[in-house]
Amino acid sequence: MDKSARIVIVGAGAFGLGTALRLKEEGYTSVTVLDRSMPPVPDGSSNDISRIIRFDYGDAVYARIAKEAFDLWKTPEFSDAFYQTPCLWVCQDGTPEQPVQPRAQEYSAKTKRVLTEMGQPWHAVRSVEEAKVLWPKFTGKLATPGFDGFYNTSAGWADAGKAIGRLASRCVAAGVSFITGPSGQVEEFEKNQDGTIKAVRTANGNRVDGDQFIVATGAWTSSLVPAWNSMLAAGQVVGYLKLTPEEVAELKDIPIYFNFSTGFFCFPPHDGTGYLKVAIHGFGYTQQSAKAGVSAPGASAVASRANFIPEDGMKRLLAGMKDIFPNLVSRGFERVGICWYNDTPTGDFIFDFHPEHKNLFIATGGSGHAFKFLPVIGKYIVGSFQQSLPHDLLKKWKFPTQFKEAFQGDAFAGDGSRGGPERRELTNNERSTFGVALRASARQSKI
Repeated sequence: MDKSARIVIVGAGAFGLGTALRLKEEGYTSVTVLDRSMPPVPDGSSNDISRIIRFDYGDAVYARIAKEAFDLWKTPEFSDAFYQTPCLWVCQDGTPEQPVQPRAQEYSAKTKRVLTEMGQPWHAVRSVEEAKVLWPKFTGKLATPGFDGFYNTSAGWADAGKAIGRLASRCVAAGVSFITGPSGQVEEFEKNQDGTIKAVRTANGNRVDGDQFIVATGAWTSSLVPAWNSMLAAGQVVGYLKLTPEEVAELKDIPIYFNFSTGFFCFPPHDGTGYLKVAIHGFGYTQQSAKAGVSAPGASAVASRANFIPEDGMKRLLAGMKDIFPNLVSRGFERVGICWYNDTPTGDFIFDFHPEHKNLFIATGGSGHAFKFLPVIGKYIVGSFQQSLPHDLLKKWKFPTQFKEAFQGDAFAGDGSRGGPERRELTNNERSTFGVALRASARQSKI
């Protein structure tokens, strides 16, 4: 690869920034990142008060790379945004009121097997009573009926917004150029007759030429490039419950709690904001765009995530809260939001050149589990860009064309780690309410 080539990266999230920094570290001289906002991008999936950092995976490849990243989270470049704490993984049986993912037990067993094969310890938790001996601050019934669990002390969480801000600063110091606002909001590609990309065009008509283009736009990717059923923007619900300073101190030593069966998870309190953050790692919601013909997150310029989630999502969050902290349920959430994943059919990343555009590289498909790889993600994206990685990794992250004719509901089975009911489309009423909340957020950005 010519290191003097003009490389244009679209997207300033974890994938885009990690790629930009790695390219500069490897001697590439012209690297420009475009986005509608300076990072951390307010409504991007790489930005929030917390993201789980762990290497507990049912896939040996991701487990190995996540362990590599975990070790780097403890180094000076990343440690100021990282908080080590145990992670408790649980499964349960389903009930008519609480449908669960039937593959949860299978995925949990695979994860423990992978950890054992790696020589990494994990600790069984065989009952609710045993869990409460370890963490007496959990006052609810936990994952019942059918409780089964394990925990790993080599885990933690990262303040995602802080980590992305630090990474962006390192990119600037390394000589990465940034174009943001309407001049950086890419809306289309200008193509040559042979299908190669000549330039990008932005919301205000700005035109940016390049030799190589890297699209790292997360859930917005399928709105920009032909995706062929290889990716799907799916919204996941998040809630933020405000604690008093005394409650923050009281709950500071709880583990991350993750229910494979329902998808519900909870972080320890965030000291800076006083929030107890909970969310669902499920199959989520889609919002089909008439213009693009694909599911898309919505507004293009916002100050933060819209303060809206569907009613059934709220019920799932409150049910999860009731399982661990029933005394806090009546307080409700100070704010909520939808976090948009870019899902792939198998949950694998896509790090490959687009089949129709030989100088358009796609770095996407975080599928709700990518942020933990922040310290190493640039290494693996650039390795894929240069086609220098081992064949098994290049094959794993190849742009999938086999789902081109597949129906979305059948194709997007995931990796087995999702919990709860099936994915569904937002109703017309929900779309309308979500749109109002998005516009309110956009207005707030102008104040």
